[in-house]
Amino acid sequence: MKKIYSALVISLLMFSCSEKKEEPVVRTEVKTAEIQSSLNPQQILDSLRIRNERFAAGKMTKVDYSAQVLKSESGQYPSAVILSCLDSRVPVESIFDLSIGDVFVARVAGNIVNPDILGSMEYGCKVAGSKLILVLGHTNCGAVKSAIDKVELGNITELLSKITPAVDSASTKQGDETSKNTEFVNKVTNENVKLAIDNIRKNSPILKEMEDKGEIKIAGGVYNLENGKVTFLN
Repeated sequence: MKKIYSALVISLLMFSCSEKKEEPVVRTEVKTAEIQSSLNPQQILDSLRIRNERFAAGKMTKVDYSAQVLKSESGQYPSAVILSCLDSRVPVESIFDLSIGDVFVARVAGNIVNPDILGSMEYGCKVAGSKLILVLGHTNCGAVKSAIDKVELGNITELLSKITPAVDSASTKQGDETSKNTEFVNKVTNENVKLAIDNIRKNSPILKEMEDKGEIKIAGGVYNLENGKVTFLN
């Protein structure tokens, strides 16, 4: 009986090993000028939504980075500029299931806007052809919390002053308006993203004109650290 059982196990193992397993599709290509020029701003934004859903569901694209390094050496054609917080828990390319050459990423604590960020965005859109600017905040943001609590420390003080208008906008002067109140922190985070978008339009005539002509779109979103999902604000 033992011999029959052993033979059955061996035959099942051999059968399972002989079955052909589908190999996952591996991305080796990078964005080209043709692909970049063929997309409109809304298509790019919609693509980011879909790609983030893949990330949150654990269904990310496999990538051959070595192949992409070689293919991207001669040029880059990113479709978007993403302004993100410095936070290490928000790996921008990963949460949008992207890889080499897909997007420009600017990172600074609190995803604030300053002249250097604006210049980078102008380069990305006006010179390099990107058609979407996405300002990306995130939940439980340390910079936002520090601005709420009026932290003062070295150059951080100046940085946080750029988030203070969002704190003031979210404030009702009622209840617990400290960093311990998650609901208030989330409200300030959303206001801070909107404030950054307003600052882009106000302080960059180049980007404002491009948006008015429909050449680019400026949008906002907030990444949720708990579930990996991005909520788009517009």
